[in-house]
Amino acid sequence: MPEVKARGRAPGLREMAAGDLETIARLESELFGAEAWSRDLLAAELKASRGPRADRRYVVVESDDADDAADHDAGGGLNGSRLLGYAGLYHAGGLSSADLLTIATVPSARGRGIASLMLTDLISTARGMSCLDVLLEVRQSNEAAQRLYARHGFVPIGRRRRYYQAPPEDAVVMRLTLRPRPGPVGAEVGESSPV
Repeated sequence: MPEVKARGRAPGLREMAAGDLETIARLESELFGAEAWSRDLLAAELKASRGPRADRRYVVVESDDADDAADHDAGGGLNGSRLLGYAGLYHAGGLSSADLLTIATVPSARGRGIASLMLTDLISTARGMSCLDVLLEVRQSNEAAQRLYARHGFVPIGRRRRYYQAPPEDAVVMRLTLRPRPGPVGAEVGESSPV
């Protein structure tokens, strides 16, 4: 598990709860502007992460450290803690590739390993669900995020033109392979396909 560079006590990762939705909706708007998810969409996503048919996982990182509580951009968490980040993964119950849906860290908490902590947890979830790989899209201009993903083994595999709308920008599609994909039917393990 990645090391989180804490100011005092180490921030903790937990599953997102309904009590986090107001804070996360506010942070979404502040962090993502016109492309922010609505509170209703966040609530629907959280609902899809619960119960026997859950096909996604949402996590938050929170801190009860006094320094984090003083940060104006940290969001109010449960029981007086402060939310430093949140992330979500669609895993389809292991029936397909997993998709990193969102990952965000409040500006004052960046560079402390919080995004890595959440990403590691979600990758572990995808592995546990037997997903073949994890896919994500990231803004072409977001080099810091691309470096984070590369450190976790993601590689660029393509682009989605004008994927982002506010402002318009291409997305870099990245993939982390968790298990080798099976070859064509009838091929022996390790046998390459004819060209």
